[in-house]
Amino acid sequence: MNVFDFAMKMELQGKACYEEMAASTKVPGFRTIFRGLAADEQKHFDIFRDLKEGKTFQMVNSRAIDHARTVFTELIQHKDLIEKELHEDLDAYHVGLKMEADSIKLYEEMATKEANPEIVQLYLKMANEEKKHYNIIENICDFVMRPKYYLEWREFSNLHEL
Repeated sequence: MNVFDFAMKMELQGKACYEEMAASTKVPGFRTIFRGLAADEQKHFDIFRDLKEGKTFQMVNSRAIDHARTVFTELIQHKDLIEKELHEDLDAYHVGLKMEADSIKLYEEMATKEANPEIVQLYLKMANEEKKHYNIIENICDFVMRPKYYLEWREFSNLHEL
């Protein structure tokens, strides 16, 4: 399997993962985020397919972070939903984190092995896009776990008061 085939396979796996997350989440805002991430993964697949076929490609910056900021702003106002609904999805979010970390590593390694400066820049840009995705999923995990972290912090701070 050549490097483009491998990258395309990873992008399709990422797309499928995000589509599954979108279908299973009970939070409409998260559904929007996951659908956007799936669309980004499809765009990445299309770029690698075009490269493999010798076609020109156009890298379009993801708007996923902008959409995620809007969703988080809205969800902060519905903390009760977070506590009741989202903990069951945490394992899936961790799968998403690993998938994005693997993609970042792959694209950074591909950049070090590539001679064509234009392709090197593409790989680095792809790695950066995947870092944005990682950041979004990491923020979702933090957002979902916030009540637990808050509880741990309060317990720790109370011990120092004794």
